[in-house]
Amino acid sequence: MKLTDLAPQEQNALTLLSAKVNKVFVTGAGGFLGFAICQRLLAAGISVVGFARGNYPQLAQLGVDMRRGDISDFASVKQAMQGCDMVFHVASKAGVWGSKQSYYSPNVDGANNIINACKALNIPSLVYTSTPSVTFAGVDENGINESAPYASQYLNYYGESKAIAEQKVLAANSNSLKTTALRPHLIWGPNDPHLVPRVIERAKAGKLKLVGNQDKLVDTIYVDNAAYAHILAAVDLVNAANSAGKAYFLSNDQPITMAAMLNKILACASLPPVSKRVPAGVAYAAGTVLETLYGLLNKAQEPIMTRFVARQLSTSHYFDISAAKQDLGYTPLVSIEQGMQQLKLSLTQ
Repeated sequence: MKLTDLAPQEQNALTLLSAKVNKVFVTGAGGFLGFAICQRLLAAGISVVGFARGNYPQLAQLGVDMRRGDISDFASVKQAMQGCDMVFHVASKAGVWGSKQSYYSPNVDGANNIINACKALNIPSLVYTSTPSVTFAGVDENGINESAPYASQYLNYYGESKAIAEQKVLAANSNSLKTTALRPHLIWGPNDPHLVPRVIERAKAGKLKLVGNQDKLVDTIYVDNAAYAHILAAVDLVNAANSAGKAYFLSNDQPITMAAMLNKILACASLPPVSKRVPAGVAYAAGTVLETLYGLLNKAQEPIMTRFVARQLSTSHYFDISAAKQDLGYTPLVSIEQGMQQLKLSLTQ
């Protein structure tokens, strides 16, 4: 990726960032969003140190200084962060199934380690990738903004651990360490390893169903828009710092029904639209039973339905992103329609 391959708005933001930072640390560099952020930083001539558990030769070939390590190991994190002057903490354990410790160790302990390493090494800027799940309590979220409280109870350890981590990151904001948290919702696009392949796989197996009798609106975000928002947040932290100590919902600003979104993805793969439905109450009851059964059997495999998934698929999730527009200057650069064209192209190659 070259700087000239990007939209003028991204070019401008990256030029501003490159004038203030020389070397950036990116956790989860090998992930979907982390990779997109690394590409942009490199295009601007910024040195990138990537941190991940696995081996990612493609990133090394692009010029990322890859360091392997566990985010829950402070010594490893601190050593890898030496010489950096900004951090994008993108890494986390996502998903809907697993033990409390399996989520708390990377998500909570990992965030603590990043914060403490920033302080120890005098790194002044930290952009944290959070999630809208921090506010989700299993009910409709219709155009909510950042004034919405954290959920009083969570349906999985992912949302719970990310909420704790986000609060730690924001509480760490100070004159010497500027922090901000971004909450992108349902990131998708070409090479998406999560949403897109799961939808296509279940559709091909005849297991894809809509939950609930009423189609609810949801927000999504194209991966390039999510990466762009992260760059904008970084630019803000090293300049006006309007975002310091704050969290921001991010989306494509195009609420769409889950059925319409799924069917657009399926169309990109030349698959028929989904039409089968299961009542929301039935899905939730099935999730409760399966979670109990899998827990008793100590199964690591994710159940086909959980209480969280049942609620996610039967409730609305769209957000007022006015704060991101105002403080970060964020507006989506790629529409859902344009993103789907790129997705279809990637699936047919």
